Amino acid sequence: MADTIIIKDQRFLEHITTSGHPESPERLKEIYRRIRDDDLKGTFCEVEPREALEEELAFNHTADYIASIRSTAGKPFSSLDPDTSTSACSWQAAILAAGAVLTGIEMILNGKAANGFALVRPPGHHAERSRAMGFCLFNNIAIGAHYLQKQFGLQRILIVDWDIHHGNGTQHAFYSTPAVLYFSTHQFPYYPGSGLIEETGAGDGTGYTVNVPLSGGQGDADYLNIFNHILEPIVDEYKPEFILVSAGYDIYHLDPLGTMSVTTNGFFLMTRFLQKLARRHCQARLLLALEGGYHVDGIAASVKSTIQALANRSDPLLDQESGFSPEPVGDIGPVLQRVKKVHAANWSAFR
Repeated sequence: MADTIIIKDQRFLEHITTSGHPESPERLKEIYRRIRDDDLKGTFCEVEPREALEEELAFNHTADYIASIRSTAGKPFSSLDPDTSTSACSWQAAILAAGAVLTGIEMILNGKAANGFALVRPPGHHAERSRAMGFCLFNNIAIGAHYLQKQFGLQRILIVDWDIHHGNGTQHAFYSTPAVLYFSTHQFPYYPGSGLIEETGAGDGTGYTVNVPLSGGQGDADYLNIFNHILEPIVDEYKPEFILVSAGYDIYHLDPLGTMSVTTNGFFLMTRFLQKLARRHCQARLLLALEGGYHVDGIAASVKSTIQALANRSDPLLDQESGFSPEPVGDIGPVLQRVKKVHAANWSAFR
């Protein structure tokens, strides 16, 4: 069994965006180059993704919407919204991006890997059931969560979304079900304008959407405090069977679209924190999928740091609380208190 798998494919580079667009192939080119560094040799196995079937895309998207994206194949340019467009090969890249998440899930649940990272584009967490938006065509991580339910019968799936932008599409996909716990840290107010603390789910899903909106400028210690004081108590009560991560690197401190202050070490520590939770509750089952991140060197260095954490699965430090302050500092404290107050009725740890 491979401890860590990296799902990648050169065809992701053939999704061509408009000139000057921040979600460019250069992001993934640099990531693919950086993961060949000598100090990563032997730490992971590379895997090619399969294509997602249209019936698998339909777990999360309407038939008409899928057909509309398929119709762009071979066309040099199609505009879907002011930020989102396709090129001739975007359909192929998009079904491979969703398929990469499914490939990772299959390998982990079939005992062929412990954890993995789907290094894909286009990203996915803004894609709604029948709408492309925010650079996203299909919601890769949401399709993966549906697949875990429908193909493997899992009933408690955790999605952690640390992208600077709120994953509106993912939240909407699971807003009324307890089968998926969606946890998001994001800047607010910021695109796409969703993700208030008070957005906690509906019906049977009440309490299973947890939003931690941030003002901007938060760094490594802030994120780890959020994980420690909010995420961990909820996860210990929820006891997920699988953890999926929408891994956005636009919280990197130099990102041109962001205002956060997370360093490469912060991504290492956040990944290691999630490994600790995965080991505790779901046999270390942890799969990340690439979302945003637009500083080319920063995203590559941060992804490399994430992979180093994934491959360090047996590190005894995984079970130690290190790298963050025991109590929230600065303006993060009031936000965490508000989250706890809103969710006190949903999670016993906050009562």
